[in-house]
Amino acid sequence: YSNFIDDLRVYVRGGTGGMGYPNLGGEGGRGGDVWFVARERTTLKSIREKYPQKRFVAGTGANSSVKALKGEKGKDCEVHVPLGISVLDDEGKQIGELNAAGERFLAARGGLGGSLATNFLPCKGQRRTVHLDLKLIADVGLVGFPNAGKSSLLSKISHAKPEVANYAFTTIQPELGKIMYADYKQISVADLPGLIEGAHANKGMGHKFLKHVERTKQLLLVIDISGFQLSIKTQFRTAFETILLLTKELELYKEELVTKPALLAINKMDLPCAKDHLDELMTRLENPQDFLHLVEEEIIPANTLEFREVIPISTYTGEGIEELKTCIRKSIDEQAEQVNEEYRKKKLLLLQTSK
Repeated sequence: YSNFIDDLRVYVRGGTGGMGYPNLGGEGGRGGDVWFVARERTTLKSIREKYPQKRFVAGTGANSSVKALKGEKGKDCEVHVPLGISVLDDEGKQIGELNAAGERFLAARGGLGGSLATNFLPCKGQRRTVHLDLKLIADVGLVGFPNAGKSSLLSKISHAKPEVANYAFTTIQPELGKIMYADYKQISVADLPGLIEGAHANKGMGHKFLKHVERTKQLLLVIDISGFQLSIKTQFRTAFETILLLTKELELYKEELVTKPALLAINKMDLPCAKDHLDELMTRLENPQDFLHLVEEEIIPANTLEFREVIPISTYTGEGIEELKTCIRKSIDEQAEQVNEEYRKKKLLLLQTSK
């Protein structure tokens, strides 16, 4: 992933409580807590650079004294983390999630101060090692094999400037871009590291790629109309087989990914014979079940993706780019309206049951 970091292991420790005051029954202050706070424009890389030791320790509670029988609480330690963070314990179990700016997660609780119950001796704070696992949050995630033209497409539809190459090159770190519309609406698009066959089993960038797809609202599959072959040692795949394989990889990693709203961009329409290939592909997409007997059984997914729109494009000539942007906007707006409608129905149901 080069300079991009999407996983960071850190040590957190709550503060120790303060000493109690036996003679007067004074109670020591509780130790401070360690909090993760979601904040925009923060990266895991910046956390690592600012705190190279990756240790976060909260303050100790104040001791009880004649002047203050109840000691003050220790100072909390707040760590600003990016949006889209999952907090995992050392065994890989998810213990928290931060998706919106301002959300907080208690990573380590401070220890109790000394009191009569503890023979006036303070307790140590909670201590553990946790993993901060980042999953990019975007409206649309670009999904495709290497050299399908995802990076070129992102540079055409947004202000992002990803690295582009004309060989079986794959993006080695996620790129985020924003499509700007005339009415100032913005839609975020993530170009994620290219998939290869076997990604679900963590081949290539495998899980590093697929985990980012989870947080996107919609998928935009980008395929090469002329087919795909990673190297001379691997099998050539037609455009139709490419769609099946991409669906299979998503499905094997997590079934819910195939239920996301999806669009299909068929790239490189400037190539010779592209129109003929497109006619053949569209025929197969209309009734995919009729053509599954022509492909190997192991690349057939249990459920085929339902595409809201199929848009032929060329990132080289610019053909279909504006139409694609319009389709993305329409699809996102429809999804938002659907979510709002479901929310209104739930509210209405709650009101009716409360009456």
